[in-house]
Amino acid sequence: MQERLEVAESVVEREWAQFTQVTNEGGPAACQDDLSTFHQMRLSQFLTWPTDLLRSYAADLDEAGSTGRNLLTEKYARMMASTEPGRYAREIAPQLPALDPSRVSEQEHVVARQVAWAVDFCARYPRLGRAMRTLRTTQDTFVDTSFETYLRGELGSYSDRTFEGYARLVEETAASGGNLTEQTLRWTVLLVGYADLAEAEAAQAG
Repeated sequence: MQERLEVAESVVEREWAQFTQVTNEGGPAACQDDLSTFHQMRLSQFLTWPTDLLRSYAADLDEAGSTGRNLLTEKYARMMASTEPGRYAREIAPQLPALDPSRVSEQEHVVARQVAWAVDFCARYPRLGRAMRTLRTTQDTFVDTSFETYLRGELGSYSDRTFEGYARLVEETAASGGNLTEQTLRWTVLLVGYADLAEAEAAQAG
């Protein structure tokens, strides 16, 4: 566990370095000055990953940086396919690495699985669920991006190697009856000091 934590922390550091360089219309976003929240949210996700997958994504970030790419910029750019489709088609898509149709299909399988997990989590922990993003792309607005759209953008930023490892994690988690949303939120509440999800749920305003 110690090794996984150390590698996860190193991935968060790499992401933060790229996140602070993401260009935002109107100037830097407030979240780009909030390392504490960024650290908590991203570490919670990465602690659900095996060490080899973390190392693969760390390599993605390093490789991108060495060639002048910013994977965090690409992630948010890909989300615009839903939030600003016209602009995305005209200005953004031509600048992004193209994804093979088979890769897109595989990503959609992962997205569907994870949206179902998020729906299940929100049904069992409705108070915590209300603090999450809206769940579905159909709920996207110009200023609010859903869990589904965010995940689709993030998956699209992974290398084939990292995506294959992530898809394998999703399948293994499903096969064992697990739920990655629940696992991630469990780490989130542990990192802020709750004993477990039930305690965190009870502490939320009704």
